[in-house]
Amino acid sequence: MWIGWIEFDLLLGDVHSLKEKRSVIRPIIAEIRKRYDVSIAEVGQHDLYRRAEVGIGMVAPDRAHVVEVLDAAENHIAYRPGVDLLSARRRIISSDD
Repeated sequence: MWIGWIEFDLLLGDVHSLKEKRSVIRPIIAEIRKRYDVSIAEVGQHDLYRRAEVGIGMVAPDRAHVVEVLDAAENHIAYRPGVDLLSARRRIISSDD
């Protein structure tokens, strides 16, 4: 069993309130959850309206699938208009570790 997760530090574009932040982040979370069948949530920067920290986690039987899905999710976020990907931190481990 392989376990993988990735955390994104995001800078949001034309956002001026926490309400606007939610209107940007919620569709991203819903789309990635549906498209890639992963667990995803906003995990940090809750009080800053132009910053967001989003985490994705998944479990799969082989490492290649974990890498493929996390790469696809990262590309999806990196090329989304109105969102700048400042950093991504990734970890993949085996249940044998």
